[in-house]
Amino acid sequence: MAIKKTAVKKVIFKISAPNAKDVRLAGDFNSWDPSISTLKKSRDGVWKRDLTLKSGRYEYKYLVDGQWQRDPLNNLFATNTFGTENSVIEL
Repeated sequence: MAIKKTAVKKVIFKISAPNAKDVRLAGDFNSWDPSISTLKKSRDGVWKRDLTLKSGRYEYKYLVDGQWQRDPLNNLFATNTFGTENSVIEL
């Protein structure tokens, strides 16, 4: 029996929000639970979070001070069931 090894990659999620008090990340990689992935703010106002993800296609959004928003640095997106857009990353 052959075991297929799935590739994993480190992904750095980042968003510039210098005036934000709280930034979280939610996507299908964490069951859309923003409490799991809190980002940390750097001195230049950029919030970051490193995740290790298996190869595949993922949809995600940022939750910035309680407001959902797409990744402004990513042109790939898909319409979700709520009629808004999720950012998409393919690894």
